[in-house]
Amino acid sequence: MNTSRRDFLKVGAGAVAAISGVSGMAERTAAPAGKAPDMIYRKFGSTDAHISAIGVGGHHLGDLPTLDEAVQLIHEAIDAGVTFFDNAWEYYNGKTETILGRALRDGRREKVFLMTKVCTHGRSAKLAMQMLEDSLRRYQTDHLDLWQIHGIVYDNDPELAYAKGGVLEAFDQAKKDGKVRFVGFTGHKDPAFHLKMLELGYPFDSVQMPLNPFDANYHSFEKQVLPEVNRRGMAALGMKSMGGTAWGIKAGVVKAEEMLRYAMSLPVATTICGMDSLDVLHQNLGVVRSFQPMTESEMAELRARCAPTAADGRFEPYKVSLRYDNPMTRMPHGFPFDHTQREVTEMLANADGPWLVPETTPETSRR
Repeated sequence: MNTSRRDFLKVGAGAVAAISGVSGMAERTAAPAGKAPDMIYRKFGSTDAHISAIGVGGHHLGDLPTLDEAVQLIHEAIDAGVTFFDNAWEYYNGKTETILGRALRDGRREKVFLMTKVCTHGRSAKLAMQMLEDSLRRYQTDHLDLWQIHGIVYDNDPELAYAKGGVLEAFDQAKKDGKVRFVGFTGHKDPAFHLKMLELGYPFDSVQMPLNPFDANYHSFEKQVLPEVNRRGMAALGMKSMGGTAWGIKAGVVKAEEMLRYAMSLPVATTICGMDSLDVLHQNLGVVRSFQPMTESEMAELRARCAPTAADGRFEPYKVSLRYDNPMTRMPHGFPFDHTQREVTEMLANADGPWLVPETTPETSRR
């Protein structure tokens, strides 16, 4: 990787401006030219790009009953001013990228900030570039706005990402080729893994992490990772604002509106929401349109209310259970698939991707 310390420090030059409390980052700003006036837009880290304060989560697009319903949700979101669209190469064996690509025809690609995740999970830069070409083909576009490493969820994932011949070399090549504007990484398991990715020094543009009032009390990304991301001038991308499963809401501990308001009130560039129906989209848009950042005391009260049920991870199961690690995450580590998951069933029934090719990881290739 041709990344010097001087280049890295350039990324952090805007860090002071990026660091702000609830009253700064989360406040409503004027919509950029051509954007919906009812949507909130925020800076993408220390770059000149702006993105909508909520984003559409890609995985849930595969949960809608039909293609037409998924496309309708995407179109309504774009019409409402949503610009940030999340996805991953591996979701439903490429199904969700294909859905989003279909929905972005007829000039809509230019209206969105398009992201997907690369799913090498510790394997080579060569495989990463194959996956990038797959994603571009599915999206029917010649470039991504953001390409992120998917699922830093095991102790050795940072070392594998940084290894010679690993995914970060693909990041450098993709940016050089003009196929990717910005790069980052994601994960939901342990803040220590995110911090290790940052400490090793690659100049990421963004970091995606779970942020909600339960997280604040248990293996907290909000307390450990979010301040460091902002200090470095990177774009903080929040996900799992409802805890991934909404079990805390179903148990009556919190309300959905509180969860989303809390997440949006943190110093983040966007909050990515899983939406599997138009009703959920409309509910989230209603929160945005009436949004007022929570005060520090309101946030503290919500954290305190969540604390008694937060400490064992029951409402953040992605931190404590392998079940919430995508099946493709498991394979390079030799972990068994969970055959009760619909996504696993579909993946095995359509086993036609480059992940089938036996391949050593960058780490094992040096032994």
